[in-house]
Amino acid sequence: MTKELWGQASDELRKTVGTTNHSTWIAPLELVALNDGIAALEAPTKFMCDWVSRNYGEPILRALRNAGAPVERVTLALGVGRAAAPETPAPAAMMRKAHRTAEDQELPGAPLDARFTFDSFVVGKPNELAHAAARRVAEGGPVTFNPLFLYGGVGLGKTHLMHAIAHELQAHHSDLRVLYLSAEQFMYRFVQALRDRQIMDFKELFRSVDVLMVDDVQFIAGKDSTQEEFFHTFNALVDQGKQIVISADRAPGEIKDLEERIKSRLQCGLVVDLHPTDYELRLGILQTKAEAYRVSYPGLVMADGVLEFLAHRITTNVRVLEGALTRLFAFASLVGREITLDLAQECLADILRASDRRVTIEEIQRKVAEHYNVRLSDMIGPKRLRTIARPRQVAMYLAKHLTTRSLPEIGRRFGGRDHTTIMHGIRKIDELMATDTQLAEDIGLLRRLMES
Repeated sequence: MTKELWGQASDELRKTVGTTNHSTWIAPLELVALNDGIAALEAPTKFMCDWVSRNYGEPILRALRNAGAPVERVTLALGVGRAAAPETPAPAAMMRKAHRTAEDQELPGAPLDARFTFDSFVVGKPNELAHAAARRVAEGGPVTFNPLFLYGGVGLGKTHLMHAIAHELQAHHSDLRVLYLSAEQFMYRFVQALRDRQIMDFKELFRSVDVLMVDDVQFIAGKDSTQEEFFHTFNALVDQGKQIVISADRAPGEIKDLEERIKSRLQCGLVVDLHPTDYELRLGILQTKAEAYRVSYPGLVMADGVLEFLAHRITTNVRVLEGALTRLFAFASLVGREITLDLAQECLADILRASDRRVTIEEIQRKVAEHYNVRLSDMIGPKRLRTIARPRQVAMYLAKHLTTRSLPEIGRRFGGRDHTTIMHGIRKIDELMATDTQLAEDIGLLRRLMES
């Protein structure tokens, strides 16, 4: 009974996670018991137990339920008699396959989200360069920039673009070995290899890929051994002409405790900032999602102005925006009401409260740097040229008046400057605004941009 049940669930998982991920992580599993709502699965290695639990627990639970099993929880354990097996997949053996066919691409990377494709990525001014660069890498041919470094805040599309690149390469260049994983997973595999004395297998695996994609690279900052291995892996791949794609929550030069030599390597390619979304992009994302939801909720009617209201009010990030729309459609369907502004305010009261406009120092620095055409790194750096010092003082002035941060905190965000320096900059702008009409107009424009 359990064998037949697991067979059905496994077939469904193959469709949802893909053939490569299925053969690597699902096929080796065995359903050994189903009692009291608990499905007990066994895996051949402890590493696989840990990985599958973290990355595939929920999909396995859903697949078993869809197959008719009364399951509330899934457990993973090392199979009986398998304790002597190596705890990491045998990458060296994987590398020695005779032909690199599509079926051979069994690299132990993180699972890709089927929703994150180029078709589902809404392009606007804040992300158009990042989208174009990602598209170029996804073509699979020689690229003039290596690595491609994408950075920006939470929910701005970095991970979406990385998954989209991987999907495109797998679909149209199946001969390429594409490995996508987070920096945390890179570190975890490295530590496992050290512990199990399989470091040469680890090196062989990561140096044999054609495209290496590492998400959230800021995670390895301050972790000396992992940084050392990442540095050598990076150099080995670049020397071979292999493509590297990296993402982080900030620019390479702004990642604290990241080794200077790694920062230098990351900056030698194309570094692209995904800006916070503007109103037009948010509205475009909502319109795209709403069209998709109308297929799932065919009877629902949406009043004019609802999407525009949400695009104006919810400015934090795309995930919050999409989550709000999902909740709104589900709520309207359950209560059988038209989606109106009143319903949106009722249903999304908590999100709307949390999304009230809050200007950050980082946003101020970015907007001021763009307005005066100076580099963000110079804005917070030590340079005292007038062309940089004046915009820096403008940013300090706006940080004081548009945020609740203390002067010492503002000083820390401006390269660790003393609070007296911040006070001087603020006073200087106050004095100049009385006589310099252009400066007063600039600050008025910047304030409106921040508060809109």
